[in-house]
Amino acid sequence: MEHRVSSSSSSSSLLLCLLAAFFTVESVSAQQKFGINYGQIANNLPDPTRVAGLLQSMNVNRVKLYDADPKVLTAFANTGVEFIIAVGNENIQTMASSPAAARQWVSQHVQPFIPATRITCITVGNEVFGNNDMAMAANLVPAMQAVHDALVAVGLGGQVTVSSAHSAAVLASSFPPSSGAFQESFAPYIRPLLEFHNRSGSPFLFNAYPFFAYKGDPATVSLPYVLFQPNAGVRDGGLVYDNMLYAQIDAVYAAMKAMGHTGIPVSISETGWPSKGDEDEIGASVQNAAAYNGNLMQRVAMGQGTPLKPNVPVDVFVFALFNENMKPGPASERNYGLFYPNGSPVYAISAGTAGSGSGSGGGGSVGRAFDPYSSQSMFSSAERRRRLSWWTLLLVLPMLSAALWC
Repeated sequence: MEHRVSSSSSSSSLLLCLLAAFFTVESVSAQQKFGINYGQIANNLPDPTRVAGLLQSMNVNRVKLYDADPKVLTAFANTGVEFIIAVGNENIQTMASSPAAARQWVSQHVQPFIPATRITCITVGNEVFGNNDMAMAANLVPAMQAVHDALVAVGLGGQVTVSSAHSAAVLASSFPPSSGAFQESFAPYIRPLLEFHNRSGSPFLFNAYPFFAYKGDPATVSLPYVLFQPNAGVRDGGLVYDNMLYAQIDAVYAAMKAMGHTGIPVSISETGWPSKGDEDEIGASVQNAAAYNGNLMQRVAMGQGTPLKPNVPVDVFVFALFNENMKPGPASERNYGLFYPNGSPVYAISAGTAGSGSGSGGGGSVGRAFDPYSSQSMFSSAERRRRLSWWTLLLVLPMLSAALWC
């Protein structure tokens, strides 16, 4: 049965009461530290206006799109949500060869929506270095520069940055993290890319999926290590890594340093874990997805940095908002969402989730929730209050969603 947004005062009152009761200043601050990828490769997704309401109820204020959908950008007008929008791979060559095309794109996809909708970054291409298309790779930086120049020309150069998202394929080595290095075949294109980031002050965007490492070699890769659960960790010189994502981030920093750049920030433009997969996709389960995303969000809320850069909070965009039923490939590709298209949660995340297996179980609260009152807590009283707010927020998320979507 299709769910529609209720206009009744009782439904609105319920939602407002829940928001007032559970969204403390501290939980709001914690929530704003992570973003969400809003993919739309599906034929059953809700109208963007309903999505805007859902994200506002969660207090998620950063969204990454894979296009520049005007319906989405219009729906989020005056919400304060920050957007990353995208120029598709198919447009890279045109942008690189025609500054006029870049100016036209900015005129059509950016200017009409600013300032009502907060567009803060444009990604030019997605995972360009992962498809071995050298012509596209050669055109990437010229296209990025053309878009940047178009923004500067209309007075938006200081407001909207330009970047491009990269997969792990851009790295030739990532373990140990200190040995991180870019693929040599892409070096002629990566050097000017890093120079562009350095000049423009834009971040290096990286799509990181520890799930793939575990799926590929579950006998060797430790599940607790990839799920942010207690483990002995991996030592790299004087640094100890207790999770793979942070190791991957620091491998990118090491790769950039090897090319002479140490001041470019790294942001995780995609990371997540599927709640379902094919029979051979070991680890794809509700339990593990809840553990990965719950533990990651908890660390992000704490403002935690990596071992190499402990004072630089990890910047993350979780993949993804919804399950997308038309994505090609294995079943996992269609099951990364935190929500079903009808607005109900795929699983309830409890901060500090400690799922320990790869079984697939049903939805609902999984793992062990963080105990904010434990006398064994290693955190300060202020940190315990922040974690309590975050824990409360995640526990009531299904209720907020139900109230919004009924």
